[in-house]
Amino acid sequence: MEKIAPVVSPDLLLGFDTSDDAAVYKINDDTAAVLTLDFFTPVVDDPYEFGAIAAANALSDVFAMGATPLTALNILAFPVSLGTDVVAEVMRGGSDKVREAGAFTVGGHSIDDDEPKYGLSVFGTVRPDRIIRNAGAQEGDVLFYTKTIGTGIMNAAFRVGRETDETMRPVIESMMELNKAGAAAMRAIHPHAATDITGFGLAGHLHEMLEPSGVSACLNWESIPLFNNVYKHSSDYCRPGKTFNIVRWAEPFVKRGTLDEIEFDNRMGVLCDPQTSGGLLVSVAPEEADTFDEAFFNETGRHAARIGEVMAGPAGMIFLR
Repeated sequence: MEKIAPVVSPDLLLGFDTSDDAAVYKINDDTAAVLTLDFFTPVVDDPYEFGAIAAANALSDVFAMGATPLTALNILAFPVSLGTDVVAEVMRGGSDKVREAGAFTVGGHSIDDDEPKYGLSVFGTVRPDRIIRNAGAQEGDVLFYTKTIGTGIMNAAFRVGRETDETMRPVIESMMELNKAGAAAMRAIHPHAATDITGFGLAGHLHEMLEPSGVSACLNWESIPLFNNVYKHSSDYCRPGKTFNIVRWAEPFVKRGTLDEIEFDNRMGVLCDPQTSGGLLVSVAPEEADTFDEAFFNETGRHAARIGEVMAGPAGMIFLR
């Protein structure tokens, strides 16, 4: 993209030349527009829940930047044979989630396609001096994660009968949950960096935060919140196909320390699990850590997980303990 459409406007504060979660365009000294787009194929069978999950996932990029979503446009691809009732439920799920975010669905576009796909293009705003980027983490920062890890593994396990409708409910509820509370908690402090955890897993997105920040991090395995059975499924190689590619990509920058090869691989299957509508990873100065956690608890009734800390070291490296 950089060769095809080079950025020429000084008002484009963030574009495709960074790994940030959304594009940001300065409108004036007080307001910047935040723009993002995301869609995917169904991850659940229920059409309403699919619409809600896809919407929450698309809105997440705006929340990760510390912005407020204002409007959304539907992106819809469905086979005509599926019927209008199913399509209506998908869009109802998406619309309800957009309203929950405090925004409005204002239109969109649909096409006939062999495989269903749904998502949103989202427009939001933020003060230019309050943009939260995925770069800026500093030595000594506390790393928080606001949801539970393992959506990819759990969905893979469900497809082969290792999980049931009942055991999948916490996973579906998590995927449907907006990152609005995390964004509100970030407004109570001045986070150094933040991003949402999606297709490259916790390890991949943490690396994308650390590398441009010029720092390393140490993850505390026991503090990472996992859905029930996620580690067992990973150790049995019940993982999404994409995970294996992410593991190969991530191995050079994730250091296993004293872990043996088998234990390291089991954990890497979890750390590289692609998340659907994952939570926020937030890098917080230690003196603001309690304030962030308290603000998040006030919004959700639960604590954000303190999963590690940022430290001096080779840019982008992740150490496990």
